[in-house]
Amino acid sequence: MGTAILLYFIGIEQGIDFASKSAVYAFPGLIATLSFLYAYFLMSRRCMSLPVLPQIFLCSVCAFGAFLCVSWLFQLTTMSLTQAAFILLVAMCVALVLFRKIENQSILNRVRLTKGIVLLRAGLASLIVLIISGLAAWIGPRWSGLLSGFPVTLYPIMLILHFTYGAGPVHTLIRNFPRGMGALWVYILTVSLGYPVLGLELGTLAAFSIATVYLVIYSTFVWMRQKSVQGTD
Repeated sequence: MGTAILLYFIGIEQGIDFASKSAVYAFPGLIATLSFLYAYFLMSRRCMSLPVLPQIFLCSVCAFGAFLCVSWLFQLTTMSLTQAAFILLVAMCVALVLFRKIENQSILNRVRLTKGIVLLRAGLASLIVLIISGLAAWIGPRWSGLLSGFPVTLYPIMLILHFTYGAGPVHTLIRNFPRGMGALWVYILTVSLGYPVLGLELGTLAAFSIATVYLVIYSTFVWMRQKSVQGTD
């Protein structure tokens, strides 16, 4: 996700206090991202009979609309760090239940990763980061935080998967996205609390470290659970 990159660049350009306030609204920004993903999924199911490029266009328009609508609603509210963090936890639980109905689909015939694909992913992600961080001073910390939740690195991957393999693998990506959001939740919370105390560099390092610890613990738990299920079978 580009949330970490955006909050860091916002901190460099606008200061630590601005970035800390933005981090609070990064929580509901990730709720907007969940809306983005679900809207993309729903539209992709409706337009599967169309050629792939019109599919991608319609899905993207629908997803962007959902993201902006949800973000606009949240920017009307004033919330504390505790409230924002709790609301995202609730949204993650709802998404886990809602997205569970989406089928997993494996990629059988993989396409080789080319320099063009890598450049597309990097270029599109960089462009989005530059636009959002460049607008930060104009739109303020609330909108900056909400837009920092935009799937900067995830969206290019979705486009490449959809164009190369069809909508199925994108659905798999969407289904499993909420499972990894705990690391983002931990990261944003650490940034919001850590930037004013530790500063930009140490606060970012602490946030990455704590998020990494979370991912290690979570992946270990998943691995042990799978081994337990296999042992029972």
